[in-house]
Amino acid sequence: MNSSLFSFPNPVNEVSARLVAGGVVLIAIAAIVSAQPWIFLVLAYGFVARVLTGPTLSPLGQFVTRVVTPALPFDEKLVPGPPKRFAQGIGAIFSVTAALLVIGFDQVGAASIVLAVLAAFAILESVFGVCVGCKVFALLMRAGLIPTEVCESCNNISLRSPATVVGSR
Repeated sequence: MNSSLFSFPNPVNEVSARLVAGGVVLIAIAAIVSAQPWIFLVLAYGFVARVLTGPTLSPLGQFVTRVVTPALPFDEKLVPGPPKRFAQGIGAIFSVTAALLVIGFDQVGAASIVLAVLAAFAILESVFGVCVGCKVFALLMRAGLIPTEVCESCNNISLRSPATVVGSR
């Protein structure tokens, strides 16, 4: 398998990230309202795919980066990738937990609560541009729990040319 498949864009287009978060809100609401186990699985798959490959293996990520973002009149806004990947990891934990609760234990109510929390975080990202996972990433970096090598590219984001960024749109 190609090792570049398992990469995450750095930097990330904030416009696309916020649109993906909006899609997550819609899918989470659909899962909660319908209580259909397959929707919980779709949401969990999307987060795991985005953590491992960015938008490459995520249908939502592909739709947003290839169709929606290019059609919008917004300029690209580049932000560091590692915090966004960390946030996707937190989303993966929440969505996989919800899927396991529904499929493995038939606990739709508990799974819905987990997804409601996830949806609240996704609303903050999508509507207000507040990435809670990114804030946690920054706190962990300040505490020395995330090595500085992980965030060196974050510090030099202004040196990158948008034309050289893969998957930024």
